[in-house]
Amino acid sequence: MLSHQIHCQYFSQEDLLASGCLDVRMAMQAAEDALKSFNQGEVIFPDKIVQIFDDDTQERINCLPATFKNHKICGVKWVSVFPPNPIKHGIQNLSAVIILSEIEHGFPIAFMEGTLCSNLRVGAMGAIAAKYLARTDSQIIGLIGAGEQAKMHLVAMKTALPSLTDCRVVAKDKAEEEQFITEMSPILSDVKIVGTQENLQDAIEGADVIVTATSAQAPLLKADWFKSGAFYSHVGGWEDEYEVAKICDKIVCDDWETVKHRTQTLSRMYKEGQLKDEDIHANLVEIVTGKKPGRTNPDERTYFNAVGLAYADIAIAYAMFQRASQAGFGQDLRIQKEMIFEHAYLKKWVRL
Repeated sequence: MLSHQIHCQYFSQEDLLASGCLDVRMAMQAAEDALKSFNQGEVIFPDKIVQIFDDDTQERINCLPATFKNHKICGVKWVSVFPPNPIKHGIQNLSAVIILSEIEHGFPIAFMEGTLCSNLRVGAMGAIAAKYLARTDSQIIGLIGAGEQAKMHLVAMKTALPSLTDCRVVAKDKAEEEQFITEMSPILSDVKIVGTQENLQDAIEGADVIVTATSAQAPLLKADWFKSGAFYSHVGGWEDEYEVAKICDKIVCDDWETVKHRTQTLSRMYKEGQLKDEDIHANLVEIVTGKKPGRTNPDERTYFNAVGLAYADIAIAYAMFQRASQAGFGQDLRIQKEMIFEHAYLKKWVRL
């Protein structure tokens, strides 16, 4: 008789961390390969499903699927975003899980904590953009925001730009800046990290690399603070004044068609007629594949806007699954022992 058992592996966040999955180089490689696979038609990428529970707070749960035909892997990220959580409950605002399935039989192979992967994907995409759009001799990075995304972006930018030696961070209160310094200094011992005591301009002015990673919906970042040759990675929603995009020589998106329908700075400008399709230099995949140039001179100001591509999450999750499995981490989960009507005790369990 054929066995009808179905098993998959469960990986906690600690399993993934202990097996070395917080690896920006691994994530960058997986994401770049994913961009190329998508460009070659190897990716099935349906629209995400969004369930918003409160229009004012934007508390929501999103379902984001993608399939890599070349790897025979299908995955889905189930991610909750509850912006009031930190202030209202003192807990994180984002949590996620990921399910991976093989597509030969259609069975699941992994159930994974997904917040690490989701944050790593955001950082990796910013790092890929920096690889092509930032000056290779960049030394100073300025961060507006001191949360998980800002922390991941600092690790990612240092990976892409080893020349970085100084980090300035600004947050809405001094305690957040101090926590950022306490957590990040041991990880990046060769980077001097200082807080600017809630002074936005001090954090940004003169920076070679600028990152905004906040939940604020306000033009915090000013164009007057941009030096010649600066690279800007825009992570959140509306974080910069319109003039920032206007002074940049190249604007690059992960996917412009998706970006322009959201509520970010560039999409606001587009809807107001202050930005046109032809003002966008490229999607990131066009630069990765060499169809369009990245930075071409040291004085260019460059702007990168990522809205999030779920297929990059699934590619990174699959790389994490492979690494964690090979390292012997994870737990076996038996999904079923037999098919429903094969169970010997079914007559005792069924309710009629």
